[in-house]
Amino acid sequence: MNDPDLTNPRYFERYDEAADTLFYQQPRLVIHVDEHASEALSEWLGKTLPAKGDILDLMSAWRSHLPADAQYASVVGQGMNATELSENPTLTASFVQDLNAVPTLPFRDASFDACLISFSVQYLTQPVTIMREIARVLRPSGSLHIAYSNRLFPTKAVALWQACSDAEHAQLVGAYLQDASGFADIRADRLVDGASGFDPLYVVRAVKA
Repeated sequence: MNDPDLTNPRYFERYDEAADTLFYQQPRLVIHVDEHASEALSEWLGKTLPAKGDILDLMSAWRSHLPADAQYASVVGQGMNATELSENPTLTASFVQDLNAVPTLPFRDASFDACLISFSVQYLTQPVTIMREIARVLRPSGSLHIAYSNRLFPTKAVALWQACSDAEHAQLVGAYLQDASGFADIRADRLVDGASGFDPLYVVRAVKA
C-alpha cells in the first residue's frame, strides 16, 4: 500500500451514509469473531494491559474481550447502543456517542492508562482525529491496542479499509497513528493465522510518546 492521502474524504466514504445512530439502534448481542479469536485477544490483553489500570474501551458493545479475572481500576466503555453497553459485565461506566458525528472524547487530558478498539476501527470516518483524541486522554506511556479481523459490516466500513488486504490494514492503522502524532513504538502482531481455519486476528499496538 502506498502512503494514502488521509485527508481525501473519498477514502472514508461508505455505501450506507445514513446516520450511524439508525444502523445501531437495534442491539446486536453477538461476538463479531469466532470464539478462538475472542479468547486469543482476551489472553493477549491480559498479558499487555496494565494491572489495576484505568482502561478506555472505545466502540464497545456487550463484550470487551478483557480477561474475566482481571481487576482494573476502571473500564469505561463508549458505544452506539445503550442496551449492548448495559449487558457488558466488564464496564464500570459507559456512554453512548457517535464518534463519526462527534469525534471528541469527554475526558480530561491524561485520564487513562490504556485504550482499546476491538473489531471496529474500519468504521471510523475521521480516524486520525480520533487517534489524536486518544493520545490526549492517555497518560504518559499509556498504550493503545487496536484489534481487527476480516469480519465487518460492509455497508458501514470505509472505502479505504475495504480496498486493503489484511497486511495492508496494519500499515493503514499505522498511518493513522503516524498522522495523528503523539504515538511511538507502533507495531503489529498477528495473533491468529486465518489459514488455521479460525478467524484471523491482528493487533496494532502503540505507546503514547
